[in-house]
Amino acid sequence: MTAIEPHIEKFQHIDPQQVKTYLVAHGWQQQQKQGDKASIWTLDGFEILLPLKPEIIDFKRRMAEVVETLALAENRSQVEIYGALITEAPNTTIQAVVTHIATPNAAELSGEVTLLGVVVNKLRSIHTELADRDYILALKAYQERLPIYCTGDLIKENGTFILKNPHQLSLDEPAVS
Repeated sequence: MTAIEPHIEKFQHIDPQQVKTYLVAHGWQQQQKQGDKASIWTLDGFEILLPLKPEIIDFKRRMAEVVETLALAENRSQVEIYGALITEAPNTTIQAVVTHIATPNAAELSGEVTLLGVVVNKLRSIHTELADRDYILALKAYQERLPIYCTGDLIKENGTFILKNPHQLSLDEPAVS
């Protein structure tokens, strides 16, 4: 089993409702609910205490335990489980290649761009909207097949990753010798 890196802060961004949906889909049974603060789930001798409110003081630690228990129960890595549960990663820098550029908006220099980048150790499609200089750089990266770096708020909606508020887009150009 691969241990997840010790950055517990990232567990703050796992939505309890997303975890509940995951648990139901994978056959877990809710045994008990402790008010609006937590619920207890079981499957094949495993037990999960699911925190329901991110405001709870030990929410991040509890959510890390949820990921650890799911990894043990499913015989998968914690990184894989985290990747399935993550719903947002604010202020994240990704390295990606531009795989698709939609026709630009007629009124301004902007448009939808599809990137292919690594999110939680897996190659994933990421959609974003770029404008002005960043859109021009994305066009260049697409035409010349250059990787880019871009920072923004990574959100997962309906299984699709979206990079919102993209900024600091730069080309990863090869060094000239």
